Amino acid sequence: MTWSLALTLAYRLSMVATAAFILSRMPALGRILSRQLTPRDKLLLTLALGGMGIVGTYAAVPIHGALANSRVVGVMVAGLLGGPLVGAGAGLIAGFHRYLLGGFTAFSCALAAVAEGALGGLVQHYYRRGPIPWHVALLAGLAGETLQMAIILATARPFGEAWALVQIIGPPMIIVNSIGVAIFMVIAKTAAEQRERIAACQAQQALRIATQTLPYLRHGLNRESAEQTARIIYNSVKLAAVAITNGQEILAHVGRGDDHHHPGTPILTSATLKALATGEVQVAQTRDEIGCQEKNCRLASAVVVPLKRREVTIGTLKLYHDRENCITPVDLELARGLAHLFSTQLELAEVESEARLRAQAELKALQAQVHPHFLFNALNTIVSLVRTRPDKARELLIKLASFFRYSLRKDDAPIPLAEELAHVEAYLAIEGTRFGNKLQVIQLVDPAVLTCPVPAFTLQPVVENAIKHGLQPKREGGRIKIIAKEQPEEVIVTIEDNGVGIFPEELDKILLPGYGRGHGLGLSIVNERLKGLYGPGYALQVNSTPGQGTRVVLRFPKETSSQGVKEDALYSCCG
Repeated sequence: MTWSLALTLAYRLSMVATAAFILSRMPALGRILSRQLTPRDKLLLTLALGGMGIVGTYAAVPIHGALANSRVVGVMVAGLLGGPLVGAGAGLIAGFHRYLLGGFTAFSCALAAVAEGALGGLVQHYYRRGPIPWHVALLAGLAGETLQMAIILATARPFGEAWALVQIIGPPMIIVNSIGVAIFMVIAKTAAEQRERIAACQAQQALRIATQTLPYLRHGLNRESAEQTARIIYNSVKLAAVAITNGQEILAHVGRGDDHHHPGTPILTSATLKALATGEVQVAQTRDEIGCQEKNCRLASAVVVPLKRREVTIGTLKLYHDRENCITPVDLELARGLAHLFSTQLELAEVESEARLRAQAELKALQAQVHPHFLFNALNTIVSLVRTRPDKARELLIKLASFFRYSLRKDDAPIPLAEELAHVEAYLAIEGTRFGNKLQVIQLVDPAVLTCPVPAFTLQPVVENAIKHGLQPKREGGRIKIIAKEQPEEVIVTIEDNGVGIFPEELDKILLPGYGRGHGLGLSIVNERLKGLYGPGYALQVNSTPGQGTRVVLRFPKETSSQGVKEDALYSCCG
């Protein structure tokens, strides 16, 4: 009788696999196994597994006025997954139901259900190394069923009948139900791991696609970037068609349906219009749900995901199949992942665009810093030379014209270092005539660096700052030294002066954006431009000793210069 009972109970354990499969489809499975349950998750888990315990009772085999059952599987699993409160709650539900059925073991079995659920919860509480493995679940099941038999012997009366019952149902229930608990945990854990593997594969594929599309989407959402992006997705994923829209029209459509889904035409599908209006994902499993205005359209199912920038829907990404009911959770997760990555790329493109505009505005502000008194002083110097040294006056006019022509340039394209140095020389020629022998200029420039591209208008502001704030306060004047040399990975430009120097408290502030408006502003703008172009590691390096002078260093990476945008320099400046 014992082994035939074990076989009967084993047959009825099919419900364990069914319940485990149902649990594996729950969105909360990942949270459950990672022990991050919300109160709602705990309530649902308590009700579901308590209900499973009730089903285990109905699947029982009547024996001598009692029931050989698999109720323990549901309540033990509730504790192993949700903790003591969930386990005890599920046990209370299943136990109360068992008590209502009556019999001389009714109270004993009800009490055992609560105790087994709480025992499973204690195992979950003290096992800290992640999801409960099958062998721990098996041991917990053995302990739980053994506890149930002990409770029956301790509380059921008459004792003789309780002992006879335990001898019959004890061994098969302990063995079979413990295996059932272990099986349930294996199925749930395997399903979760499979879901994680699928998600990881989808994430990897989405990242791979996003990496390929980055060079296009960094220029914003337009027909060209949308066409390249849609084609990359179409070639990477098995789909009937891929489309991208903005808020009004189709930007790109690759694959089936391209005979009527033309770029530039108004949006044709109601699912897309709904996604744009609501900002929510739309899943269309039939042609009618897609709502294409073309009657002969072969696109039969689609997922439409909104593209957003700062929470504002600016377009959609659409993945199509040519058969109905073909949108799977895998398609949905891929579309969501791609839309999220694309939206991030578009936000970054907007930030880059704003940064470029800001850099251009700052450059114009820097160019506008040619103070009126500089022009006034330069013209006065030239006037004083017109009669006594006309050739020198003519030379200075040419230098002044060259200086202003360079200062008024419109573009921010990189230029050869030689051209930037020529601009510095024009400025120094004018200032040198005005200061006379009080200004000495030393240039030590490696010829190998003269062709290196650097951002325009980067050296002269530093030189001007050195003269105006470093040397001009000294009655005897001083020296400016410009050094440009090549390093294995960068070009370094150093500008030094032996002026009055900068006090430490000023040195800490001089590179702050916008500091000093007219007093060090040039340095802060040059510093921000270099950081914006090459990163924080290429900020200006300013060293100064009061009474001895200042040294400013700028560095320009060769890797960037090989692409036509190069800046490595050291600047020296007087504050």
